[in-house]
Amino acid sequence: MKTFVLGGGCFWCLDALYQQTRGVTEVVSGYTGGHVRNPDYYAVCNGTTGHAEVVAVTFDESIIGGDVILDMFFVSHDPTTLNRQGYDVGTQYRSSMFYTDAAQEEAFRAAIERNQAHWDKPIVTVVNRLPEFYTADEEHQNFYAKHPEQGYCQVIINPKLAKARKYYSAWLAA
Repeated sequence: MKTFVLGGGCFWCLDALYQQTRGVTEVVSGYTGGHVRNPDYYAVCNGTTGHAEVVAVTFDESIIGGDVILDMFFVSHDPTTLNRQGYDVGTQYRSSMFYTDAAQEEAFRAAIERNQAHWDKPIVTVVNRLPEFYTADEEHQNFYAKHPEQGYCQVIINPKLAKARKYYSAWLAA
C-alpha cells in the first residue's frame, strides 16, 4: 500500500473522487502544511492556520498505479489557480502535494511536468515535505456519500466527478 497526501481545493471534492476509485483502500480528509497544532475546520477555513485542506489517499499499487492517482488529481481540479478553486478562495484551498520521501517527491514533480501539457497556464501546485497530518472531524470524512443532495455536492462536486469519469471511467465505480 502507498499513501499520497494531496490538496486540490475543498477536501470533499478529492474525497468524493478517490472514494469511488478502484484500488483505493482508504481516503482520509485532513489538514497539513500550517503552523497551528490540532486545527479544526473553522480555524482552517478562516485562513489563519496556514494549513491546506487535503486528503490522504491510500491505494493498492497492484490494482492502480501512482501515476493514475496523480493524473486523476490533476484532472479533478484547476492546478493553475493560486489559492483558489472556483468559489473557494484562500491558502487553505491551494493545489498541493505533500511527499514523505524522495521517490514521492520525484513522482509528484514528474506528474506536474506530465500534466502541464493539458493546461494553457502554468501549474502552480506546491510540492512540500509532509509535516504533521491532522485528521478532519468525522463529519468531513466521505462527505459526498453522506450528503449527495447537498448543494455543494450538486453544484461543485458532481461536475468534477463527471470530468474525471470522462477520462478515468475504467477506474471509477458507476
